[in-house]
Amino acid sequence: MIRILFISSLFLLTLFSCKKSETDVVIDYYKKGKLNGTVLIIKDGKVVCDTALGYKNFEEKIPLTKETPFCIASISKPFTAVGMMLLQQDHLLSYADKASKYIPDLPAYAQNITIQQLLTHTSGLADYENVLILNRKITNDDVLGFLKKQPGLKFSSGSKFEYSNSGYTILALIIETLSGQSYSQFMQNRVFIPLKMQHSFVYDSKTIPPADRAKGYDMNKKPDDYDLLTTGDGSIYSTPGDLYKFDQALRKHQLLNEENSRIMYELPTLKNGKCSEYAFGWYVSEGTAMHTGGVDGFRGVIWRDLSHNSCIIALTSQGDAFPVYKFLDAEKKALQRNQ
Repeated sequence: MIRILFISSLFLLTLFSCKKSETDVVIDYYKKGKLNGTVLIIKDGKVVCDTALGYKNFEEKIPLTKETPFCIASISKPFTAVGMMLLQQDHLLSYADKASKYIPDLPAYAQNITIQQLLTHTSGLADYENVLILNRKITNDDVLGFLKKQPGLKFSSGSKFEYSNSGYTILALIIETLSGQSYSQFMQNRVFIPLKMQHSFVYDSKTIPPADRAKGYDMNKKPDDYDLLTTGDGSIYSTPGDLYKFDQALRKHQLLNEENSRIMYELPTLKNGKCSEYAFGWYVSEGTAMHTGGVDGFRGVIWRDLSHNSCIIALTSQGDAFPVYKFLDAEKKALQRNQ
């Protein structure tokens, strides 16, 4: 009898010890040296984790705060997509338009690529990142020069999905052409200011970054800070709190009308009849939309349950020390367990 009670107690202890909260997961990653950053997790509209752990600057041991801006890298792409949709709502473009209508300087082989194909990474444009990223301070014009040197498309436009940062720099150029503003000014005027995203900005050649931003490091805490000058594909700094404001604005149609709010999550059909995996700035799957970001010492993720008002947002500044997808899986499981 005593042995049975002991085994039962041991089982219950194990059961409850495995029932980690969302915050427990964050703390575990921090204690193991895998997370230096800020995390915000919302479940059914309620905050279940909101914390900042680590330093914005390892040399001076300046602690992070929830207001510390991080480079969000490719999480910038949903913002670029929203920018294009705002221009469509202004009746300045159609998604079926050829990008060359607005950027005539595109190489001859890219003259028939549509805006929709750029948004959904089905254009076939070569990705500049693995070639040009070794040269710091590169701009969108440098990317355009890179594309002109390519022999042609990697595949027929619309035939397959292949992630291309180059395509999103072209979208940024279109935003600038049609708005008459820099990409940075457009985002400030049409997104950041209306949504009161007070800790968000675009890093470009004219930006003087605030001193309180997070500095990027590699997994060994050696400086690996962001200094590219391309826009559209990964140039935004933000905080989990500001990204949650963006999430809420998309849910409540504060930026986009109902039609675009629907189109944003519609996966394109490829030429072979199969559905792709990337819509307008989001990976979409089973009622969720998500995007990761990674460049230099920065990693981040935003995961959004579109049916429930739930999301997971994490931004870090210690490079590959942070296993983005493992962390996301652990937090999704914690959300499901703690219902």
